[in-house]
Amino acid sequence: MEQRIAFQDGNKGLMDGLYKIGMYLRQSGLDHKLQELIKTRASQINGCAYCLDMHWKDAIAQGETEQRLYSLSAWRECPYYTEAERAALAYTEAVTKIPQTDVTDEIFNELSRHFDKAQIADITMAILAINSWNRLNVAFRTIPGGYKPGMFN
Repeated sequence: MEQRIAFQDGNKGLMDGLYKIGMYLRQSGLDHKLQELIKTRASQINGCAYCLDMHWKDAIAQGETEQRLYSLSAWRECPYYTEAERAALAYTEAVTKIPQTDVTDEIFNELSRHFDKAQIADITMAILAINSWNRLNVAFRTIPGGYKPGMFN
C-alpha cells in the first residue's frame, strides 16, 4: 500500500479543528480508557488500520487489557465490559453507522442512565472526531505501524 496524501501535504491549518477537538476531549473529564474503547470500536467498524494501531497502543499504555481489546468487536457477548461501557459502545456503533441504522430512543435512554447530558455531548464529540480521522486516514491511505503511544499529545 502506498500513502496517497500525508497530512503535511495539505494547507496550513488543515487539521487544526480536529486537533482542537482532541485537546478538548483530553481535558473534558471523560474517562480516557472509555475514549480509547470508543475510538477503537469506531475504527474497527470503519476499517481504519492507522487508527486501530494508534488507539490500541494508547489504550494499552493507559492500562487497558489486551483481552478487552481483542474482544471489543464482540463486546455484547463478553462479561468484562461495564454497563456504562456497553451503553457507550452501543451508542458509538449507532452514531458511526447512521447511514444504515438510527440512534434509537432505546440506545440513547440506556446511555442516559450512565452519563449526564454534558458527558453524552463529549462522547458524541469523541465519536464524531474518530469517524473524521478514520475517513481521512482511509482516504489518504495513511500507513499504520509507526505510531508511539502519546505521540500526538
